[in-house]
Amino acid sequence: MTPLDHIRIDKWLWAARFFKTRSLASHACDLRRIEANGHPVKPAREVKVGDLLHIRNDSGEFQVEVLGLSEIRGPAQVAQALYRETEESRALRQKAAEDRRAAPYFESAFHEGRPSKRDRRQIGRLRGR
Repeated sequence: MTPLDHIRIDKWLWAARFFKTRSLASHACDLRRIEANGHPVKPAREVKVGDLLHIRNDSGEFQVEVLGLSEIRGPAQVAQALYRETEESRALRQKAAEDRRAAPYFESAFHEGRPSKRDRRQIGRLRGR
């Protein structure tokens, strides 16, 4: 088996467990949520060891340096060995998490399921009917 010197970025993002499926990784590239060395990338762009990636997904924003390449999606510990997150990125994500925890939490005024007759009347009043 020969060592890899480059791999498609959508395949690497999937193998490094930033996205659950390769098609989601490809779609994120199409939406310009992935940047390599400061430039937006297409799914077929080749990523190499040493590239600096900026990744925006549901979990947050990551700035990572590519340390290894893999075409296979393995366990989380193996996937985390493929990259190193920058200290700046880690600090920003921790600050964002603290801000979310400190933000007030509002419960829904309505309960789960279909609205009752009383709830429908209140909704109608709110909408000006």
